[in-house]
Amino acid sequence: MTKKILITGGAGFIGSNYACRRILNGDEVTIFDNLSRDGAKENLQWIASSINGKPFQFVEGDVRDFNKLKETVEKKDIIVHLAAQVAVTSSVNDPQFDFNVNAGGTFNVLESARQCENNPIIIYASTNKVYGEIEGIEVKEDKSRYSFEQLPLGISEKQLLDFHSPYGCSKGCGDQYVRDYSRIYNIPTVVFRQSCIYGTRQFGIEDQGWVAWFVIAAVLGKQVSIYGDGKQVRDLLFINDLLNVYDLAIEKIDKAQGQIFNIGGGIENSISIWKEFGPILEKIHGKNIPIEIKGWRPGDQKIYISDISKAK
Repeated sequence: MTKKILITGGAGFIGSNYACRRILNGDEVTIFDNLSRDGAKENLQWIASSINGKPFQFVEGDVRDFNKLKETVEKKDIIVHLAAQVAVTSSVNDPQFDFNVNAGGTFNVLESARQCENNPIIIYASTNKVYGEIEGIEVKEDKSRYSFEQLPLGISEKQLLDFHSPYGCSKGCGDQYVRDYSRIYNIPTVVFRQSCIYGTRQFGIEDQGWVAWFVIAAVLGKQVSIYGDGKQVRDLLFINDLLNVYDLAIEKIDKAQGQIFNIGGGIENSISIWKEFGPILEKIHGKNIPIEIKGWRPGDQKIYISDISKAK
């Protein structure tokens, strides 16, 4: 059955991939994006060239503009809310902008949905950063990585929230609003606290999308900055697997609504960002990659691995 789907941030990395998927599926897709990020216009062109002539709608807009957003939300069946300020470092440099986009923008999406007649499903892309530095859990340091002593599967949704950094605060604010709008207004919302997502159409930069950035830097012969000691561990999830989860949450909304899920590659797909990933990349590239070691960044976790048992 054809669905009317709105994707905020639909010209971004995750959004462009999901838009293409759902357009090819025959759904009526509206992309809502302000095109402020590098690569957004190229992503729109890629979508247009990849959908075999199928139609879609593009609205150039900002989630801070409530009236335009509300007008676009009207009569949609599904809202996938991906529009965001995405970098911890940028949030530290300009916390007001970060708050207005992430917390305010998410509130505008929810209010637009509450005031429309359709009671649309809302999928919200949250972040593992809502858990902060994950203090109080014993961490073991090995030669190439950190590991949790007591949590063999990683961090579950029962972990206490600790919004460290303006980015963690703003995304966490949206995270909790999304959950509460399900409880208070019976809007079918789903929160995904996402770990490191990587894949096609990701134009990585130093402070967001590190897998893509390391690959790009290697190809271009650029020096890579390593913040911390390179033993920090993350679990990686390929973009298509994330989109499969979105589809399943929508398909099984009776089970998923009102729920929060940690989503990532899990323990089997965890890797330290340089001590383990670096040698793999250098072997594939066939060259040594120059690096510069820098200090730890605010709220940077020594280890984050998603316990994906609930999502499974």
